[in-house]
Amino acid sequence: MNEIDPCIAEEMIKEVREKMGSAGVDISDDTALRIIEDTVLDSKRNVKLGFREKKMLVETIYNSTRKELDILQPFADEEGVREIMVNGPSDIFSEKEGRIERLPVSFESREQLEDLIRRIAAKVHREINDINPIVDARLADGSRVNAVYSNIAINGPILTIRKFPKRMLKMEDMIKMGSITEEAADFLKVMVETGHNIFVSGGTSSGKTTFLNVLSDYIPREERVIVIEDSAELQIEEIRNIVRLETKNANSQGKGAVNIRQLIRAAMRMRPDRIIVGEVRGGEALDMLQALNSGHDGCMSTGHSNSAQGMIHRLETMVLTAENYPLDAIRQQIASALDIVVHLGRFSDMSRRVLEISEVCESENGGIIMNCLFRFGSEGLKKTGNRLKNTSRLVLRGRGEAFEFRY
Repeated sequence: MNEIDPCIAEEMIKEVREKMGSAGVDISDDTALRIIEDTVLDSKRNVKLGFREKKMLVETIYNSTRKELDILQPFADEEGVREIMVNGPSDIFSEKEGRIERLPVSFESREQLEDLIRRIAAKVHREINDINPIVDARLADGSRVNAVYSNIAINGPILTIRKFPKRMLKMEDMIKMGSITEEAADFLKVMVETGHNIFVSGGTSSGKTTFLNVLSDYIPREERVIVIEDSAELQIEEIRNIVRLETKNANSQGKGAVNIRQLIRAAMRMRPDRIIVGEVRGGEALDMLQALNSGHDGCMSTGHSNSAQGMIHRLETMVLTAENYPLDAIRQQIASALDIVVHLGRFSDMSRRVLEISEVCESENGGIIMNCLFRFGSEGLKKTGNRLKNTSRLVLRGRGEAFEFRY
């Protein structure tokens, strides 16, 4: 919108919002568009603008007043866009089909971008300001949002939006895409159904949340599931008896914060069959392990790491940030709590694949032993020839003999 005076656009957005407010809170999009068009066409300030400029002004005001993402909305609606990255008012990029490109739009001012960020945060009851300069939020369609205020971002404000597919992927889709083999998928299906505790690890944008969502499809429908997340992203649709908990940031007075650790402790009192923690990043790892070690089978979570073994080391570090326990005691907790680690990776062609499926075995000689069952190599994801060592849960669920026959 470089051809239109920014002051005109800002004044007209303010004028349109006042008219919309007087027209009522629940006006339709058609009514809103009519108000905008009438305002633009009737305004004496715009007599020098041509048809193209007026059309552009109408679209800009409509996006600013009616669309969730302001000028970013058309790009967010575009098929195939996975990420939108706003590095200050003028530098805006998107990732589509693995390619990052600069977008031909910009916010009129830093204040306009900050206003958008505050509106997104407010919709999920969160605050972002000089006192709370970082916020994790979500959009109405479930997209993940991270924003950083300008007092700590030199070229800020910064806004990052991770888009998810409109239709959540199923395991069949992942098999067709080559992300996992049918044999490995069948193995994981049995692990979920029989109540094994599973941890999904991987680097940034390796598909951890998507894969956790896929695994949740195998949870028996009659079970009660408690889902705990920093910002709600998982879309578990088939489970009826489900409780979804989300963290809460402190208000401007520094009060009212609710963190993952508190939510895990609360979940323990809700009679859960399974607890799903969207991602562990710090001291909440201790509470998660204690929950898993207190009789809750079939729990799942995700975390950042470079390998399955590396995830174990990171969990050790996370627990140490919460309590100064002896390392041997921490390793025993991890070994008794976790059963399976699924490690994911993203390739240079932007494909995401399962690289390793390993069993977590007992702590021995100062470390946790990993029994690798599937590994990705030159021929894809293949069985290693190792067999599952701990089959007690399979036996308890009456699946022991059938599993031994197949694997």
